[in-house]
Amino acid sequence: MVLPSTTDNKNQSITSDEILELLISQGPSAILPLFKTLMNEAMKIERNQAIGATSYERTDSRVGYANGYKDKTINTGIGKITLDIPQARGLSFFPQSLEKGMRSERALKLAIAEMYVKGVSTRKVSDITEKLCGLDISSTQVSNLSKLLDDDLEAFRQRPLGQFMYIQFDAIYEKIRNTGTVKSLPVFVAIGVTMFGRREVLGVSTSLSEAEVHWRSFLLSIHKRGLSGIKLITSDDHPGLKKAIKSVFPSVPWQRCQFHMAQNAQSYVPKKTMRLEIGQAVRNIFSSPTLQDARDYIEKVNNKYLETAPEFVKWLNENIEEGLVVYSFPKEHRIKIRTSNCLERVNKEIRRRTRVAGLFPNKESCLRLVTAVLQEIHEGWSVESPYIKFIED
Repeated sequence: MVLPSTTDNKNQSITSDEILELLISQGPSAILPLFKTLMNEAMKIERNQAIGATSYERTDSRVGYANGYKDKTINTGIGKITLDIPQARGLSFFPQSLEKGMRSERALKLAIAEMYVKGVSTRKVSDITEKLCGLDISSTQVSNLSKLLDDDLEAFRQRPLGQFMYIQFDAIYEKIRNTGTVKSLPVFVAIGVTMFGRREVLGVSTSLSEAEVHWRSFLLSIHKRGLSGIKLITSDDHPGLKKAIKSVFPSVPWQRCQFHMAQNAQSYVPKKTMRLEIGQAVRNIFSSPTLQDARDYIEKVNNKYLETAPEFVKWLNENIEEGLVVYSFPKEHRIKIRTSNCLERVNKEIRRRTRVAGLFPNKESCLRLVTAVLQEIHEGWSVESPYIKFIED
C-alpha cells in the first residue's frame, strides 16, 4: 500500500511499513497525522475514479482533470485536522469519504442556525452544543456560522425583482427591546403576483413606526431592486402607507382592502346591535357583479340608513370609492386582489412563529426570524400552481 506523505508535498508518498514505523516510534501521537494521510489518499483515489484517469495519464476515458487541492479543517474524535480536498475541473466532484464525515457537522450547523433564528444568544448556543454534542464550539465560531445565515437571509431580502402586476402591503407588530425599553414596533411586509400569476415575497423590514417617512423608505428599497409593471396596489388604510404610495408609485391605482372596510364601517353605527347589519350592507356593495350595480346598491344603503345611522352614511360616501377601484380589473382576478387577505394569512403564519419567541432582544433578531419564515413561504409558493390564471386574448 502506498500513501501520500504527511508533508506539504502532496506528490510524495510513504509505504505501509513506514506507517508502522511511525506508530512504533511515536505511539498514539502519530494517529492524527496518519488519519490525515489516509483521508487525503482516499479522497485522491476518489477523484481519479471520478475523472477516469490518474494524474498525468493520457486516456480516452478521461472525463475531467485534476485541479489542485483546497484546505479544509474538520473536527474528529481525535482532534482537529486540516485535509487537502482534491478539486476537479470539467465535472462536479466532492469526496464521498468526506461527505459522510460531514453529515453530523451539517446537522450541527442546521441546529445552530435554528437556535440563532429563534433569538438564542451565541454564548448560549455554544453551551448547548457542548452539552448535547460534546463539541467545544466557541461563541466566535457560532457567530461565524450565524453570519452565514444572516448573509443568506440578506441575499433573499435584497434579491433583484422584476415585473409584478399586483402588490399587497401590510404591517404587523412585534414586541422588541429598543433603546433599553420594550416597544411594539412594526414589521413591514410586501408580497406580489408576477406576470405569470405566481406569488412571491417581495420584501420585509423592521421600523420604528408607520409614519410616511418609514413606509416611503421601505417602498423605495423595493422599487430600487427593479420592481416594475405594477397594475394595482392593495392594502389597508394605513395613513403613512397611503402617502408613501402616492410619493413612490404616483401612477399606480390603490385598492383599499374591502374586508377591512367592512370591519371599519361597523365603528360608525349608533348602537352595537346594528354592527352586523352594517357590515353585511358594505359586503353586499362589494359583492355586486358590476360597478354600476355597486353604485346602485350604495344609493339604496344611503337611503336606508340616512336617518338611523347618519355617521355611517357620511363615512360611506367619503370612503367607498377607495374600495371600488378593483372593478376596472378582470372579473376573474377581483376576488384575489380586492382584499389583502393573502397577506393576512402570511402574517398569521409569522405570528404563529414569533409567538414562541415572545420578546425579541433587538430589531435584528426579529427581522431574522420573520425573514426566515417568509423565505419558507416564498419557496413553498414557487412550487404551487399559479395564484391567478391569466387568460390570453
